[in-house]
Amino acid sequence: MSVIQVQSPGLLTTVQDLGREGFGPLGVSPSGAADQLSLRLGNRLVANPETAAGLEMTLLGGTFLFPDGGILALTGAEFHSTLDGATLDFWTAVEIRAGQTLSIGHARSGARCYLCVQGGIAVKPFLGSASTHILSGLGGFEGRPLRKGDTLQVGSPTEPFRKRTVALRARAYLSSREILRVTIGPQADWFSESSKRSFYAETYRVGEQSNRMGLRLEGPPVTQISGREMITEGVSLGAVQVTHGGLPVILFVEQQTTGGYPKIANVISADIHHVGQLRPRDEVRFEHVTQETARSLLMEQEKMLASEELILE
Repeated sequence: MSVIQVQSPGLLTTVQDLGREGFGPLGVSPSGAADQLSLRLGNRLVANPETAAGLEMTLLGGTFLFPDGGILALTGAEFHSTLDGATLDFWTAVEIRAGQTLSIGHARSGARCYLCVQGGIAVKPFLGSASTHILSGLGGFEGRPLRKGDTLQVGSPTEPFRKRTVALRARAYLSSREILRVTIGPQADWFSESSKRSFYAETYRVGEQSNRMGLRLEGPPVTQISGREMITEGVSLGAVQVTHGGLPVILFVEQQTTGGYPKIANVISADIHHVGQLRPRDEVRFEHVTQETARSLLMEQEKMLASEELILE
């Protein structure tokens, strides 16, 4: 079994897979990659199952030594990256020699990039997943972001190196959206028609305090109809809660599993990966779509991901 040695961890680098579904009733949110599509494609490039664990880096990447070499791919937001000083392409499988060093710098756009290695990052699963849940300190590598000096185990190789590249049309599909599509939230009728029109018409800015638990948005407050109080209830990934101050919060992959704020909308599944690439000070708007449209968009997305023409050799 080969290893990766962490020479510099970057700003926030964690082990992530596609998360642990089904434990909401126990108070455990899924966690997992903030941009699952990028992780899935990265794993396909290196001949891993889509569910294999990789490294998620946020805003600033790290420096990693590969004493035994390996096969890797970088996906997601493009970070300035080099292999022994030579520029490394994104969205392409690369074979590296024993002793080479991968250096990943600042994000050029977006928020997160993914390092996938053939064999996957080998850590002890927690509730069936390798994903790191930062707030609870569970899963991943010792339940925390990586530190200088950490040594990561890599699973066994699956096949000989084959140069694979993600097709340009898929990369275009993954490019950031300034308008997030949403369905109506369960408490949408708690807001006046004028407040809902304002919610969909205004532009919001991602706040500095945003994280994997939720994205706090700054902008014109959304006013509730007075005199209504709700009992805490279960919440879903992508739910747009409105706080007492009137500002929206998009609940994200490490969300609390229950909440007591009214939910005016919910980001559709097909756009969740776009939420994962939002960075502080980015601006977003919301567009209402029907449940039927949301399902159709998700089906189109999965059909695109399943296409044999998506990965070029």
